[in-house]
Amino acid sequence: MKHSPRLWTVLSCSLLVASLGAGATACGSGEKNPLSARPYDAGDQVAFNQSSGSRPVDPNRPLEVTAKSGKGRITDVTAVDTHGRRLAGELSAKGDRWHSTVPMAAGVRYTVTVNTEDERGAPGQRTLTFDTTPSKGVLQVEFGPEEGKYGVGQPLTAELNEPVKDKAARAVVERGLVVDAPAGVEGAWHWVDDKTLHYRPKDYWPANTEVSVRSNLEGVRVTDELHGAAAKPLKLEIGDRVEVTTDASSHWLTFKRNGEVVNSIPVTTGKPGFSTRNGIKVVLGKQYYVQMRGDTVGIGGSEYYNLPVYWATRVTWSGEYVHAAPWSIGSHGYENVSHGCTGMSTGNAAWFYENITEGDIVQVINSIGDDMDIFGNGFGDWNMDWKDWREGSALLKGTQEGRSAVDQARLRPTV
Repeated sequence: MKHSPRLWTVLSCSLLVASLGAGATACGSGEKNPLSARPYDAGDQVAFNQSSGSRPVDPNRPLEVTAKSGKGRITDVTAVDTHGRRLAGELSAKGDRWHSTVPMAAGVRYTVTVNTEDERGAPGQRTLTFDTTPSKGVLQVEFGPEEGKYGVGQPLTAELNEPVKDKAARAVVERGLVVDAPAGVEGAWHWVDDKTLHYRPKDYWPANTEVSVRSNLEGVRVTDELHGAAAKPLKLEIGDRVEVTTDASSHWLTFKRNGEVVNSIPVTTGKPGFSTRNGIKVVLGKQYYVQMRGDTVGIGGSEYYNLPVYWATRVTWSGEYVHAAPWSIGSHGYENVSHGCTGMSTGNAAWFYENITEGDIVQVINSIGDDMDIFGNGFGDWNMDWKDWREGSALLKGTQEGRSAVDQARLRPTV
């Protein structure tokens, strides 16, 4: 007789039950599995070197949890602060001791959860909460620029209220300054000086995206005297990829948007002795009207000027603009006659002004002038090779001091 598969299944189950005997089951016995039990209170099994509810403790003192002799072992420890940051630690191979491996944050509350097991393998758990003392010295961070829409060349900045010189301390700062950028964008912080950092990607920001930066330094120990303070996060909207190239030898400006040339404009740039700086500059701002005077930048005598200037787009702190220059319109496209600015007709300057955005790229080529300063006279960040830029990070290949932005800045305009 041929049996169906279904019949064999029924018979097999019946035989299995019979072979186990009366009162037995295939999956267990009447004794409760210790692993299925709810965790018991492990308060008498572990000891802390901090006390719950006591006065705030020194954040520089390591946190330690130990298993009492003969009462099982520790299986896991998590210590999380007010901001959701987990404290790194190390558990011994025997499970008899766990200790933190980094300093705790200052001025926060920690919740410590200890998981254990006894000699039978039953799970236990104990929770401890305590506060850490605030730091006497705080490191404040202010991000820049202001929130808004910018071009693809806009660097991020972080200004500190206290100098940080030690490389290890700088590394702590960098780890705490978190940049959220589009996927695949490689970037790095660069220490301009002891109190200033700039962040830029390897290449320009991708067009029409968002970039944000925040600090995770609150309460974090930077040095023995400094712990991080809370900081206001910053979000930037990145617009089109606008790249302007001014050729000082041909006296023409080319305006590209997202890789396409949308305008070519005849211009004049700096004459000998006042030649426009070569290099990549980032638009710093726009002013419909600026009164430009030669004496504000040390120009007098026969070269002195005092002119009302319209449709002015600023690219350096020392006074270099792209602006309307109707007084020199006969030289536009033919010769360089300015004191360093890029001049064009009023109509072209108005068009340029309306189509350019802070953070856009303006590059000058083929000038006989000096190169654009990398730091201190605006944003010359893109003139530094990427390898050298990385050298300015404490997390990458070392630190490279930049020149002080304050020492380099001159705040008056030239024409």
